[in-house]
Amino acid sequence: MQRAERKLTEQRLGLMEENKENERPAGPQGPGKGAPRDGLGLEILQIIKESQQQHGLRHGDFQRYRGYCSRRLRRLRKTLNFKMGNRHKFTGKKVTEELLTDNRYLLLILMDAERAWSYAMQLKQESNTEPRKRFHLLSRLRKAVKRAEELEMLCESERVDAKTKLEAQAYRAYHRGMLYFEQQDWKEAMESFKQCKTIYEKLANAFTEEQAVLYSQRAEEIAPNMRYCAYMIGDQCAIDELMQMRLRSGGTEGLLAEKLESLITQTRAKQAATMGEVEWRGRTVPVRIDKVRIFLLGLADNETAIAQAENEETKERLFETLLSECRDTIQAVREEIKLEQKQRDHPVDGDSGRVTNLQYLHSYLSFIKLSTAIKRNESMAKALQKALLQQPQSEDDNRRATRPQDLIRLYDIILQNLVELLQLPGLEEDKSFQNEIGLKTLVYKAYRCFFIAQSYVLVKKWSEALVLYDRVLKYAKEVQAKAGTNSISLKDLPDVGELIVQVNAEKYNLQAAAILDTNNSFETVSPSQVKDGKPLAERLENFVLDSTLVGKQAKLVHFPPDFQPIPCKPLFFDLALNHVALPPLEDRVEQKAKSGLTGYIKGIFGFRS
Repeated sequence: MQRAERKLTEQRLGLMEENKENERPAGPQGPGKGAPRDGLGLEILQIIKESQQQHGLRHGDFQRYRGYCSRRLRRLRKTLNFKMGNRHKFTGKKVTEELLTDNRYLLLILMDAERAWSYAMQLKQESNTEPRKRFHLLSRLRKAVKRAEELEMLCESERVDAKTKLEAQAYRAYHRGMLYFEQQDWKEAMESFKQCKTIYEKLANAFTEEQAVLYSQRAEEIAPNMRYCAYMIGDQCAIDELMQMRLRSGGTEGLLAEKLESLITQTRAKQAATMGEVEWRGRTVPVRIDKVRIFLLGLADNETAIAQAENEETKERLFETLLSECRDTIQAVREEIKLEQKQRDHPVDGDSGRVTNLQYLHSYLSFIKLSTAIKRNESMAKALQKALLQQPQSEDDNRRATRPQDLIRLYDIILQNLVELLQLPGLEEDKSFQNEIGLKTLVYKAYRCFFIAQSYVLVKKWSEALVLYDRVLKYAKEVQAKAGTNSISLKDLPDVGELIVQVNAEKYNLQAAAILDTNNSFETVSPSQVKDGKPLAERLENFVLDSTLVGKQAKLVHFPPDFQPIPCKPLFFDLALNHVALPPLEDRVEQKAKSGLTGYIKGIFGFRS
């Protein structure tokens, strides 16, 4: 039942998509019975880019994009009545120049080429675990090139405009370059990519700025492939440009990604062969693990790329890449430490309290990881501070508003990282390191207190915020005093002096806001808006705006009612009885006594008269 419903839903979505695509022309001119006066046009690059972004390639899902191309091909053939036979017999057809009365015939071939290319990219992802699929991958790329060449030949017709002809040439050159690239024919790939880039650059210069953006982006995407081909041909300078492009963009995509990562690893491995030791905090440690050597050699390049990042998104991606590499390197060192402990069952007498070289190397790598995490969180905090200051200007945005609590969380993580730095083995007796970490802790505590105070200001807790501002000033002055005493530089830390100025200004604003809030609270109080909790029966003489009276839980009277004092039942005390003289009863007592034993027995058994 669920499968049938899902199939019906897909059919409905397909029909809706077909109607939209068929109503919208595929190029600058709409479809017609005859050839248009200015020639048929097809926005090849724009069509494929929009289709790729909307149908899976934004997330690298080539299988989804391939399915979309197949469905669109079927819809185009049905709309143009260009069917390949029927369900019983296949009859091959080709788009010829005589059929070029509608630009959707060009779109038909374009979608066929895109389907073959997307299938090749899907097989490229799967070939990492199944190498045999590489043969099928090359077959699909050859088919994509064949379809691109057919498109170029059709576009040579006089019925097609000049812009579409150039785009078809660039499209064919791109697919041919991708095929040669995968076949490792670097010279042919270089020529094809160069031709493709030249055409897109000319198109970008020939149109307005809005139209040129798409062509310029495509030319920039091709540049890394060209540099890789140049390096493989023999240009040794191209590797430096490739590494800088990879670091600036945070990674590459497509066929180049895996090859570039392998190439950079091989280059660093050659350089790592000459690296034998590393010095940190006055101690030299030998480095025998190749993975650690490669990571330490690339550390400076990664830090330089982070410092030169153009935007926060790129910087965040580079930070994540560096932290991932650092975690993998630390795991390799941990495995070596376990092997060393197994091989040495009993510690040497002289080294029982000394940290081994591998443990000290592990501490160094952990220091790099924690320091990078602190820098990343500090970068994120700066971006959030800017967003917090610009928030009144962007209140209409649908995005979640930035709050001081977000910054508090970041500074909590930074303080936790600093605590972990103090616990690294081998640095317990390093007083300068302890003082440096202690100073950083005070700085970040000051900023954390500042944003906690900001969060209290938002909920109008003036006294709590004022106390926290005083605590910020205390931390800041302590930082300045310790920095001067221990000669520790504050260059890499957030500016404490700027924080002091900002806190003093916020304190004055806070006091003014508290006074205004107090005055407003007295001025706005009116008998018509005060709720004292009394029921309606007790405040009939006063008019109060109480919306609960029209609800289901209207408070009319106290129920159950309260106890009230009432007079109790009077108590009577018979005082006169004490003064009454009772008559004597001796004569009756004597008569009963004379009755004797017989009367007593009769009285017991009830025979008395």
